Amino acid sequence: MKVYIVIPAYNEAQFLSKTLQSLVDQTLKAHKIVVVNDRSTDDTENILKEFEDQYDNISFITTLKEGEHAPGSKVIKAFNSGLETLDEDYNIICKFDADLIFPLNYIETIVSHFQSDPEIGMAGGFCSILSKDEWVVENLTGKDHIRGAIKAYRKECFKEIGKLKVAMGWDTVDELLAQYHGWKIKTDTSLLVKHLKPTGTTYTSTSKYKQGKAFYRLRYGLPITIIASTKLALLKKRPSLLLDYIAGYYKAKKEKQPFLVSEEEGRFIRNLRWKKMSEKLF
Repeated sequence: MKVYIVIPAYNEAQFLSKTLQSLVDQTLKAHKIVVVNDRSTDDTENILKEFEDQYDNISFITTLKEGEHAPGSKVIKAFNSGLETLDEDYNIICKFDADLIFPLNYIETIVSHFQSDPEIGMAGGFCSILSKDEWVVENLTGKDHIRGAIKAYRKECFKEIGKLKVAMGWDTVDELLAQYHGWKIKTDTSLLVKHLKPTGTTYTSTSKYKQGKAFYRLRYGLPITIIASTKLALLKKRPSLLLDYIAGYYKAKKEKQPFLVSEEEGRFIRNLRWKKMSEKLF
């Protein structure tokens, strides 16, 4: 199976070399790796030039437009810029972050999962962070969710879900739509990826409402939004975020922001969320 990887990068000079080296050292090599330098102001471009000169499967582009570095839309715009440079002769497309160290068997293991079951549409491991000299799972999501930093898609699934949404919540709606279309989500607890920069460290003050807006655009409805917001705020150990998320939900509703899914897809998503919550409770 041919594996293509797209990596958006914004001022990642501190970590980028480690990420790329962990990918070129894989037991199964990616056929193509494209890094999108999203107008970095540090040494990112020079690092990319060195890797591009040294490895035939690595290339990079630089975006032309400036924009605020915020979660969601900007990173997917950068991803799409990289995707446009690739042909469609791939079986698996990956969206990876530029601040990770992958275990050497990561790609090989992910490919084996896709090969083992044609109904698997997405696969991934788990992010871990350094805590008290020990790498522990970055516990912000459930065990059935693949973090946005380490997404891998079967091409057919990727196309059926309409690729990636240019919006906050893209890394949730992709899995929900995959399940709507009958695809399985495969997570592998044996694959721990080192996340060198903990989630949220680059978010700006304007980002605090975006999670709630995403819940609205996913058609969660208020009850599920409150439950999901409470869970996420507690996981982040910042209870005050609950109010920001709810405020964001109502802001999106007042502004009549467009939904990311259809009414039918929204019903499926709400039913799926209630079902999973019931399973955890009972």
